[in-house]
Amino acid sequence: MVTKTNTDDYLAMYRQMVRIRTFEDNANQLYLSARMPGLTHMYSGEEAVAVGICEALTDDDRITSTHRGHGHCVAKGAEFRAMFCELLGKEEGYCRGKGGSMHIADQSHGNLGANAIVGGSMGIATGSALRAKLLGHEDVTVCFFGDGATAQGLLYEVMNMAALWSLPVIYACENNGYSEYTRTEEIAAGAITARAEAFGIEAFKVDGQDVLAVNELAQKLVARCRKGEGPFFVELETYRYHGHHVGDINREYYRSKDEEREWKQNRDPIIRFRAWLISEGIATEDEIEAMNAGIENDAAEAVAHAEAAPYPDVSEVAMHVCAD
Repeated sequence: MVTKTNTDDYLAMYRQMVRIRTFEDNANQLYLSARMPGLTHMYSGEEAVAVGICEALTDDDRITSTHRGHGHCVAKGAEFRAMFCELLGKEEGYCRGKGGSMHIADQSHGNLGANAIVGGSMGIATGSALRAKLLGHEDVTVCFFGDGATAQGLLYEVMNMAALWSLPVIYACENNGYSEYTRTEEIAAGAITARAEAFGIEAFKVDGQDVLAVNELAQKLVARCRKGEGPFFVELETYRYHGHHVGDINREYYRSKDEEREWKQNRDPIIRFRAWLISEGIATEDEIEAMNAGIENDAAEAVAHAEAAPYPDVSEVAMHVCAD
């Protein structure tokens, strides 16, 4: 079990949240300046969810991700250079430029991959947990998905299996209040946690803007999974600052500017945690600013590297499509 009890651990969590926000800011600019092909889905605002959970995991533990998956990828240990190369279709990317924003995988850190299909990774995560149990391994799998994915029938099939077989899997529902352009309460009847409880799965609800609360719960559930007490379900209340995707810029028809302003000013996970670090004497304003500046420099260097990097050769078009 990973414990977060010293200053280095707290600073590592803050650093990872800022790395996610900085990556997303740069990715957004790449899209707006027409330097990145295709769409992407911003994770800004939800950083405490990915970091709080992934900081309770080891490289041996697995995660599955979503179309809004950059945050999970960074939190699980991915590097800026390979991620930006992947977004720009370059051969140095994690999937040699063929996965793009919505299909990044980083097996070296236990990231089994993002999935453009809503809820598409639920079966993969449950299969990973089944593998761990059958082989007698202690690793845990976390399945990230959004509130809209609770409408997918696959979730209920895999939760039934996981409950029957006591699999070491945590279903992490990132409830950011909207299923694309529709409020969650307009498309989801009843409590989201009740969906898991119907299968006898312990379900929890936590403030997804509080990285310490998320991490504390994640540590406990991961430890229990290792003891064979899984599966578990967690609903994390959070918020996405951008639209559903980078092209969704006129959002007034489904949510107000006042609502966005309230979350950004009063519930931002990075601002809240930064204030806590300073109030507890863990870091000074100058130290925080120096860390932020260093991360911004790392991102700028990675973007420049990715833009100059070569594309994969045309001979690779069929690589990794089929097993040898």
